[in-house]
Amino acid sequence: MNQIATMKPRDNALITADHADAIRTALKSSLYPGASDASVDMVLAYCRASGLDPMTKPVHIVQMKVSTGKKDERGYDIKEDRDVVMPGIGLYRINATRTGQYAGCSEPEFGPTQTMEATRDVWVDGPNGRRQKVQQPFSVSYPEWCRVTVRKILGNQIVEFTAKEYWLENYAAKGDGSPNAMWEKRAFAQLAKCTEAQALRKAFPEAVGSQPTADEMEGKDIIDGTATVVQQAPARGQLSAPAELPGYTAEEFAAKLPTWRQIVADGKKTADELIAVLQTKARFTPEQLNEIRKPAPVPAPVDAEPPFPISDDSPTEDQA
Repeated sequence: MNQIATMKPRDNALITADHADAIRTALKSSLYPGASDASVDMVLAYCRASGLDPMTKPVHIVQMKVSTGKKDERGYDIKEDRDVVMPGIGLYRINATRTGQYAGCSEPEFGPTQTMEATRDVWVDGPNGRRQKVQQPFSVSYPEWCRVTVRKILGNQIVEFTAKEYWLENYAAKGDGSPNAMWEKRAFAQLAKCTEAQALRKAFPEAVGSQPTADEMEGKDIIDGTATVVQQAPARGQLSAPAELPGYTAEEFAAKLPTWRQIVADGKKTADELIAVLQTKARFTPEQLNEIRKPAPVPAPVDAEPPFPISDDSPTEDQA
C-alpha cells in the first residue's frame, strides 16, 4: 500500500505519495520548467504552510544573489545564486480577498510616457571569428510613474489606499543599466503590478505581509535575510530622475563633486553605481553626469620640485 503523504490539497483530503509525486512532476514540467527538485519542494512546502493550491502557481521561483557572509580579497561581499520562493501579485490578491474586506482596486493610472535613449552591451561575431562586446543604441518608451488605489471595507465605509511608483526606481536593469527583456517589452504592465502590490501592502499589511512580490525583487540581493536593492548602473545616455526631484545649482554641484569623485577613487563604488544612487535623490544634467564620471585629479607629490628656483635670499617660513 502506498504511504500516505503529509501534503494536503485545498479540501484537506489526504493524498498518497504517488499523487504527491505526480504533482511534483507536473510542477517541474509545466509551471516551473527547469527548476530543481529542491526548488519545487520549497514551493510545495510554502503552499502547504499557507493552505494554497500549488497547481494555481501562487508563488514564483526567482534566482537571486544571496550573501554568503564571506568577503573577497577586496573586502566585498561574496554572493551566490540561489533559488528563492517569492509570492506573485495573484497571491496578494488572494490573501486580500480572504479577509472579506477587499473591495477591489482602480485601473492603473500612468504618468507621461518618457523615452530612454542610450546604448547597451551586445555580443557579436568579430572579424577574427571570436565573439566581442559592442555597444548598440536602443530606445525604450516607459511610463514615468503609475498610481493604483486599493479599496478596503472598514466598518460601514470604504477606505482607499493609494500607491505611486516610478518606473526608474523599479525596472530590472542589466549590468549596463538597460532594462531586461520583460521590463522593455511590458514597461507599463510590469510597473502596474509593482504599484498594485505596494497599494495592497498598505491596505492589508496583516494579510499580505511585507514580503515583496517576484516582480519587485528583480535586480535585488538578499543580505542577512533582508531584501536589499542593488543599485544598477544607469543606461549610457541621457537618463534622468523623475521630474519632481530637485536639481543641483552650479555652486552646490561643485561643492559635492570632490566627495563623489573620491568615493569612486577609493573603490567604494563605480561611477555608474554612484550615479544610480544619486539619481534617486536629485536630477542631473548630462554635463553633470559626465563630470562625475571623470576621474578625480591626482594631487601633486609632496616632495615635488618647485616650479621655479628658490634663491638664497628668499624669506624663510618664519619671515613669510
